[in-house]
Amino acid sequence: MAGRREAEGGIRLQDEKERDHMAFDFIFMLTEDDSTVPDARARLEEVLAGGARHIGFKDVGLPFDELKALAGEIRAAGGRAYLEVVSLDAESELRSARAAIELEVDCLLGGTRAAEIAPMLKPHPVRYYPFPGDIVGHPSVLSGTVETITDSARRLADLESVDGLDLLAYRFAGDVRELMSHVCAAVDKPVIMAGSIDRAERIEAVAETGAAGFTVGTAALKGQFAAPEEGLTSQVRAILALTLKARARSTAPRHIALVAHNARKTHLRAWVARHADILRRQKLISTGGTGAMLMEAVPELAIHRLQRGSHGGDQQLGALIATGELDAVIFFADPHGHHASDVDLMALTRLAILHDTPIACSPAAADLVVSASLGGEGGPNTL
Repeated sequence: MAGRREAEGGIRLQDEKERDHMAFDFIFMLTEDDSTVPDARARLEEVLAGGARHIGFKDVGLPFDELKALAGEIRAAGGRAYLEVVSLDAESELRSARAAIELEVDCLLGGTRAAEIAPMLKPHPVRYYPFPGDIVGHPSVLSGTVETITDSARRLADLESVDGLDLLAYRFAGDVRELMSHVCAAVDKPVIMAGSIDRAERIEAVAETGAAGFTVGTAALKGQFAAPEEGLTSQVRAILALTLKARARSTAPRHIALVAHNARKTHLRAWVARHADILRRQKLISTGGTGAMLMEAVPELAIHRLQRGSHGGDQQLGALIATGELDAVIFFADPHGHHASDVDLMALTRLAILHDTPIACSPAAADLVVSASLGGEGGPNTL
């Protein structure tokens, strides 16, 4: 995800490609056959009851006022809102991009005119994941070859204001697994897989090829996933269970923040050294002083250092939480005495709760958080 961020010492380096991401998870789409369902707001209650927090809808199917109310209800419930563009003509796609800004959704998915849309979104906090390849028809179909679609993905990922890709993998007539693997390997930005993901085997394949997440809509609304009970809430719970299981097979690195008060830096150093083998395969971010200490203690780790905590590093971490760029925060806090950064820790904790980001303040808690985040026993990211 090419940087709109600060230079050295900032949240992201200007020439870094990675930026926004999500841990391997699924986005529930309140859509059927590429159109937002008429009763989306009523269905939202069932989806939230099932535990989903990434929730989206299409740019067709409901009037704008209904979509605005829907987006507001998703955010009010603590979720992230996604708008996916399936309109193919230029005027409709530009109108949908303007709607994404006015709706204040977190992410705009889809669309094929990135050169026009990306500059529109640049001044706004809407992250953009266009379709690579040639999209035809409605419901949308992905045409082309693995090579041409991968080339398209590379070109899109090179655009500064493109944050990731929305790949209609299972709307492709060729070798889907090969396509997903090639695209994920070709770009350093997150790839969301979409289109007819309707069974456990496909969710596992998406994880194994390195995707950041996937969308499910029609299949769940039609009750196609095996679930103990009927109804949409049970479908969502079943998909979440499959997602958790598939996360153990995910090859996508996690973004983990490492921070410690001075009195707890030795504890963090020991914990990081103990888990160095698995941590070296992740994306690590740290405040300046803690990062310098860890790089000296465990030189094989690549750590992106922010400012020192006293110079705004904690606030930079807070910004990363707020924009969904961290999978977990490991903050070994000193329980004794008062610190000038206590307010910052409270602010980070509040943001982590608000954005449902795991935060661990002790070695035992960190063991549990990282083990869960990296897939648990048996996966490629196993501790």
